[in-house]
Amino acid sequence: MLINIKNMVCQRCEIIVNNILTNLGLDVAWVTKGQAMIKGRVLQYQLRLLDNALKETGLEIIIDKKSLLIQKVKNIIHETVYWDAEPPAIKFSCYLSQRLNYSYTYLANLFSQQCHMTIERYIIEQRIEKVKTMLVAENYILSEIASKMNYSSVAHLSAQFKKVTGITASDYKAMQGEHMMRLSA
Repeated sequence: MLINIKNMVCQRCEIIVNNILTNLGLDVAWVTKGQAMIKGRVLQYQLRLLDNALKETGLEIIIDKKSLLIQKVKNIIHETVYWDAEPPAIKFSCYLSQRLNYSYTYLANLFSQQCHMTIERYIIEQRIEKVKTMLVAENYILSEIASKMNYSSVAHLSAQFKKVTGITASDYKAMQGEHMMRLSA
């Protein structure tokens, strides 16, 4: 049985889902971003237990097709922002349409209705989350990050960072450094 799972966008989510399925005594064939394949039959009460366990971790079973499509959009965005070395060679709207076989207008309207933000806004927020990680955990300087994340300039990255977070990238990095020092003291 194929189970589609909402908000499952990273390897940590895959591990969590695999553990939940195993703890419920289900025979797991595989788990990947947004989906899990269970060997054999899954009883209704097991699905309820699974959904409850997933909800405790911020995940949940997807039942309707529109939610499934939104999750696929999010997965493609995460794939592109976090894992792909190079951005798509074409406009992202065209890339998304080609990957999902829907018009971008339909995808954008559906995403806005379901998520209460535009696809573009979601992409920007994900890019800034990646920038935060690069600033603190990977210790890159802003010019390196701008280049790696394909920003047109450091100024553009800085402006977008401040608009999303409310603080500058250097202030964010300093705050995170202070926070880490307090934790180690």
